[in-house]
Amino acid sequence: MSNYETIIIYSVKNGEEAAKALSEKFQKMMEKNGTVDSVDEWGKRRLAYLINDEEDGYYVLYNHSCEAGFPAELERVAGITEGVLRSMVIKK
Repeated sequence: MSNYETIIIYSVKNGEEAAKALSEKFQKMMEKNGTVDSVDEWGKRRLAYLINDEEDGYYVLYNHSCEAGFPAELERVAGITEGVLRSMVIKK
């Protein structure tokens, strides 16, 4: 198992509660496929540029360990999930 750092920016157009629910969904997905070492919720912040006509996003940073094939699946799911503005997975 390798260590990864994932940051996901969630949409806040449906409210911060919807962003937190999505955050919990992704955290459970990471726990199912490995271990989550820490979750750092940065909260609502102004974006550097508009993404899908939105000015703000809800940032969450995950540190987790998993098998080598899971990060590609995580990025795929994040890319097709309604409410996710951007995501990035980095191997530590």
